[in-house]
Amino acid sequence: MNRFKPNHIISVILVAISFGTAWAIRGQFGHEQGAAWAAAIGGLALVLASGRTDWLQRTISVTTASAIGWGMGGMISYGQVVGYGRADNLLNAGYGLLMLFVIGGLFGLIGGGLTGLTLESTKDKKVNWARLMTEMVAGAVICYGFLVMQLEILMTPPRSEAWAFCLGAGLAMLWYMARNGFNSSLRVAFYTMLGGGFGFAFGNFLQVTGNILEINFNMWNVMEYSIGFFGGGALAYSVFTSQWPVITEKPKPWENRVNYIILVILIPFIVFNESLNFGKLTERLGNAGIDAETALISSIISFVVILVMAVYSVFQIEKNNMIFKNRTLLGLFLAVFTSYILVSFIVTGAFGGKFHSNHFLYLVNLGAALLLSFRVSNPFVLNTATNQVIGKKHFLYLLIVLIFIVLLAFVLINMHGELNGSKNRFE
Repeated sequence: MNRFKPNHIISVILVAISFGTAWAIRGQFGHEQGAAWAAAIGGLALVLASGRTDWLQRTISVTTASAIGWGMGGMISYGQVVGYGRADNLLNAGYGLLMLFVIGGLFGLIGGGLTGLTLESTKDKKVNWARLMTEMVAGAVICYGFLVMQLEILMTPPRSEAWAFCLGAGLAMLWYMARNGFNSSLRVAFYTMLGGGFGFAFGNFLQVTGNILEINFNMWNVMEYSIGFFGGGALAYSVFTSQWPVITEKPKPWENRVNYIILVILIPFIVFNESLNFGKLTERLGNAGIDAETALISSIISFVVILVMAVYSVFQIEKNNMIFKNRTLLGLFLAVFTSYILVSFIVTGAFGGKFHSNHFLYLVNLGAALLLSFRVSNPFVLNTATNQVIGKKHFLYLLIVLIFIVLLAFVLINMHGELNGSKNRFE
């Protein structure tokens, strides 16, 4: 196997930092739309870090696939599960961390899988997207009906059990990949699942540890950064150590237009409607002691930020007749990333004088990602075994991660007694 090169490490870190920061920002918005915007930033970072000119013309397709895949996981409820991780006994703490592994793993599984399929689909071996989506929907309904409705296997009662929908969709996607020979995508889905799952469980460990040590920082944000960093890093590692076909065909103009409407118009404006409109901001900022007039100003400016980002992005894409160059991609990456950071400042009360230390770290991470983007070139590290179907060694990796997570739970329960916000799934 070839040794990792500095270019490989730089590219993996670029994607990991971008995903981690975007996922931490996602905590200000939540749900599917917040996750989709965050994953769009990660998808742009992946293409940027790849250094592959033949992937440039699929920038919008790859980014939209990332946004939709990771965004699907946004329907999963995990507030209760975080509470289980704060329990003072191994049964419940271990259950909490392991279920966070499942939840984070589902984010990564579908997000990484759809991203990989977009990169692996060619004219000679094309993904049948209509069939795949149909199978994923069917798998979601069947899995939820069987596990939740029939067997009554509940992860977070009395909250939503939408994890079962994502599990069924993910399994259907894996089955589609396996029987159609999309081995690189299968590999990416597995490693991104492992990274996302570990990142969420380890993030909960860091969060509880920070609370125990009374660290004056938003430790919830640390947990969110963890799933993004490890999930994004695993995605980049698996992509840059897999074999991909050379892409010669370009998406049709209408395909690009539909994708960028979803990416830079639909998703951001759903985020605005759900978190940044006047009514929502008045209630949210009012709880922080900020008056309605400031909430109105904040809402208007956030709308302007999103509008400017959308107009700039569409103009850049259309100006170049949807032919991407490196500078076009970098400009789009900065526009989508920067606007997400700006609205995160606004939604937490920046115009009311409320600033949080973790938000300034978003800017530091953005600067680091920008610097790294100028250093990327040919990050791919290949060997003859990279495209093998998931085998015994991969299940060994999975087992090692699961054992390590249980050990983390054991360490946690020996660090604290009863904590505020702790919950027990089992008495």
